[in-house]
Amino acid sequence: MTDLNSIEAANQVDARGSACPGPLLEAKKGIGKVQVGQILEILSNDSGTRTDIPAWAGKVGHGYLGFVEADGYDRHFVTRNK
Repeated sequence: MTDLNSIEAANQVDARGSACPGPLLEAKKGIGKVQVGQILEILSNDSGTRTDIPAWAGKVGHGYLGFVEADGYDRHFVTRNK
């Protein structure tokens, strides 16, 4: 199991303060800025992101690594697979 706190993401999108579907839209834009095999980090304080991001990643074929709770927000990690 990867220690999510030690991940060095290739790119980060900050969707804190954005309600659904904002964090998901930011993730879709952000994933295009990382190369295949690299990791995108999504910051969000919208609780829906905990289900939206893994569902989106699975649907489009990216790898959802999970999330860690930070100070009032979550840090989600997605590996670009294609």
